[in-house]
Amino acid sequence: MEKSTGPELLLQKQYRPPIDKVCIEVPAGLIDEGETAEQCAIRELKEETGYVGKVMAGGLGQTPLMFNDPGFCNTNVIMVHVTVDMNDPANQDLKPELEENEFIECFTVPLTNLYAECRKLEGQGYAIDARVGSLAEGIEVAKKWKL
Repeated sequence: MEKSTGPELLLQKQYRPPIDKVCIEVPAGLIDEGETAEQCAIRELKEETGYVGKVMAGGLGQTPLMFNDPGFCNTNVIMVHVTVDMNDPANQDLKPELEENEFIECFTVPLTNLYAECRKLEGQGYAIDARVGSLAEGIEVAKKWKL
């Protein structure tokens, strides 16, 4: 999402029973049979938030297949970077399509403040998803070394 203050990241708060905490995450979900990772990302974004987005062009659309904890299990992830046009009429009257057991609260954070916001949210008792934390750390590293 791009606002006058710069790009923002759409995050969500969702309770996760395995850790018994509300987790700060990006919209995500499982890929359905016959669906690409990009199609899944667009579908999950719409279902969980109501937003309509487009996969980013220029090589930043999709990451390689990554493994969360290969020493323990084969859980894997493909991150798909999606932009949301806040001027698109489809993004004005949001209608998430949550499943019966989903309770999701969405909010945005300026990318420049993501690391500080993660620290603040952690201090408030939220769990930070590793994908969000890794992005926040990467931004801070880029700032520090002026990359």
